[in-house]
Amino acid sequence: MSGLRIMVVEDDVVIALLFSEVLEGMGHKVCAIESTQSAAVLAAARCKPELLIVDAQLREGSGVDAVDEIQLTGLVPHLFVTGNTLKVQALKPNAVVIQKPFYEADLARGIERALDLAAASRPLS
Repeated sequence: MSGLRIMVVEDDVVIALLFSEVLEGMGHKVCAIESTQSAAVLAAARCKPELLIVDAQLREGSGVDAVDEIQLTGLVPHLFVTGNTLKVQALKPNAVVIQKPFYEADLARGIERALDLAAASRPLS
């Protein structure tokens, strides 16, 4: 997996900074860190991420709804990181979901699964 342009949607500043540090250590570039649904949608249009890492529950809006809005302009691989995996899986049964707290290896596996799922969803040319 080569370095990806990743946007993080997380309303906890400490967790967002942890994501940024871990992702950059893995060779990725964090193009934006956003904490609300509306800011995430605007930032995705601006920075064109190759992957989204999203907290499902935000203080302002919903990470799940943010992904839905972003996907209206095109498929972007994504994974949810949340304390309530059952809620996300009920809303999005095929979503890649990681339980908080997580390990770097869990994040790496989640990224691979999100990329694989997105590749399988793309129509053949």
